Amino acid sequence: MKINGFKMTTAMAVLALGAGTASAESWDMPMAYAATNFHSEMGVVFADRVREYTGGEIDITVHAGGSLFKGGEIKRAIQTGQAPIGERFMSAHANEAPLLGWDNLPFVATSYEDNEKLWQAARDKVNAQLADLNLVALYTCPWPGQGFYFNKPVGSSQDTQGVKFRSYNTATATFAEELGMIPVQVEAAELSQALATGVAESFISSGSTGYDRKVWEHLTHYYKVNAWLPRNYVMVNKGIWDGLSADTQAAVQKAADETGADCSSKSAELADWYFEQLAANGMSVEDAGPEFLEELQAIGAKMTADWLATVGEDGQAILDAYYAD
Repeated sequence: MKINGFKMTTAMAVLALGAGTASAESWDMPMAYAATNFHSEMGVVFADRVREYTGGEIDITVHAGGSLFKGGEIKRAIQTGQAPIGERFMSAHANEAPLLGWDNLPFVATSYEDNEKLWQAARDKVNAQLADLNLVALYTCPWPGQGFYFNKPVGSSQDTQGVKFRSYNTATATFAEELGMIPVQVEAAELSQALATGVAESFISSGSTGYDRKVWEHLTHYYKVNAWLPRNYVMVNKGIWDGLSADTQAAVQKAADETGADCSSKSAELADWYFEQLAANGMSVEDAGPEFLEELQAIGAKMTADWLATVGEDGQAILDAYYAD
């Protein structure tokens, strides 16, 4: 007999059964962002709900801030069963599976309502892609809209040449290159150090990351662009998921559906608050100027066209469904 992956002797199994713990599973859940970030806080809510709805059958321990696996290691850890469950932002995997960049199409879905509509258009195809990667998505949650952080005023691409730009996926690296910047791969947990040491001088993200990392200690300007609302997703190893009973799956999915809805609401609630906090700590927070925004929109159109050329019919089907109404 096995409990939590370990063989047990008959005597041990009898003792475990007598204690009522034979069917309990302990799951470690790595997450990349700080424990105080709303995604991580919602991960804890999810774990509590799973524990409640499964009657303690599954006990999830959240490991925030990349403490168990670094952000870039989380998907692989879950695919291979090193961890049964975890969270990562979906577009981080677009270099392996370009379809998963569906949420990083610049200026396609720039509101929470449109982002949800785009997710519903993409959901079935995304889930099919994840199944091929031995993953199952339990819930997704959007970040607030993405804008640019700089250590100086920026009015156009003339001001961005040679700037070292923290990228977190292929889309952000492309943006950097198109603006004449130098992309450097930096995980969120390492961002403060990268800014302090000059490894990075700029990045695109929501107000959330800037607030979490106190970037006002190193940067001076935030430009609201709302280019896209990237989604994090909580994923589980498909083999482990398929091994659960139908009742347990239903209980976990109930917890996931409720948490995903609450997390999306929390994201929308915090979006403007983050801007207020950046400004309160001395940063200039303003809309991107017309020349800069026009350049960004032109880059965005090119990136969407490139994505469609790479993904093909599935990508076109997603956008057709999104624009159908």
